[in-house]
Amino acid sequence: QVQLVESGGGLVQAGGSLRVSCVADGSIYYFNAMAWYRRAPGKQRELVAAITAAGNIIYADFVQGRFTITRENRQTTIRLQMNSLKPDDTAVYYCAAGVKHPEYTFWGQGTQVIVSS
Repeated sequence: QVQLVESGGGLVQAGGSLRVSCVADGSIYYFNAMAWYRRAPGKQRELVAAITAAGNIIYADFVQGRFTITRENRQTTIRLQMNSLKPDDTAVYYCAAGVKHPEYTFWGQGTQVIVSS
């Protein structure tokens, strides 16, 4: 089993920055791949960014160079630095972990990000 604990998020004005973090606890085999997804009100959940233990990274098209995903602390922690935030980035951001992308087995509780215009 893997437990994912998210932190960060909050309220920011458009153009501002936020960072969300996720710490994984468990066998690293089960979180070789980790990712951030988000779900905006009334919309389906979508991938934001993913990173593997080998350092392979995927970003959603809408990121457009504004977000950076990193992995650290012996691969147990991922962070998503979000810059130039837009109101459309308002969503609950979820951390996910799995053996490989995009087959994620474990999910965090989610952390709210609100971008005001």
